[in-house]
Amino acid sequence: MKVFSCADRFEDMMTCIYDAWSAALKEGHENLRLVREPVYQMGLFDEYVHIDADDEKVEKVIRSIRKQISDQAYLYVFYASLSVEEDALQAIYNFLRVGFAVGGEVCSMYGNPHVMRMFELKRRVGSEAHYFREFARFTSLDDKVYVCHLEPKSNVALLVGRHFADRMPSEHWMIIDDTRRLAVVHPKDEEFYLRYLADEEFAILCRSETFEDQYTDMWRHFFKTIGIRERKNASCQRNMFPVWMRKHAVEFNDESIS
Repeated sequence: MKVFSCADRFEDMMTCIYDAWSAALKEGHENLRLVREPVYQMGLFDEYVHIDADDEKVEKVIRSIRKQISDQAYLYVFYASLSVEEDALQAIYNFLRVGFAVGGEVCSMYGNPHVMRMFELKRRVGSEAHYFREFARFTSLDDKVYVCHLEPKSNVALLVGRHFADRMPSEHWMIIDDTRRLAVVHPKDEEFYLRYLADEEFAILCRSETFEDQYTDMWRHFFKTIGIRERKNASCQRNMFPVWMRKHAVEFNDESIS
């Protein structure tokens, strides 16, 4: 078995798919496997091939998906590439094998296990992005820049950033994925962009969570006054706002809140 591996980034994954597909023309799709790095356990008899991003190959893959299958299929692929699931890259490859064979109708073939797996990945990534759009908490730095920290499982910072770019276009803000040290940076009245943070930059930005402003006070005051003590339901609260998502929610970091 030949195993193609790449970094956990969209461009690297698309390049990996391109090179694997080229190899499959000679060796067959069944003899190939695609994984994202790091690879924790290597097969004893597998041959591993590391792939780096190539912009030209990325463009070819995207163009082929949108032209030969559909824009909806490309959306499925993009969302799946953000997933934390270990088999996400292989699932994309399997989905594209079906898609290039049948065309645009692939997205409605829910009886096909490869299509259904892609639908599940897209749904999970979309749901997590929706959660963090609701749970994002910004802190104001000198009333100039708003900073928000998140620790999502999947790489949804870009999806969350798109939401706030539409709603806060005339503000300077940053959304930081602490897990990946990835920042969505939005200059005032400009397009946002992604940036991977150096250790020093990340350490400085982490200090922003210790700052207090009128918004953190408002969140705490809202959280304390909106609830009815006699109707407190911790189980329901955990279902609506899972515990692992609360780390950067200021209303739950208040020591006075039980």
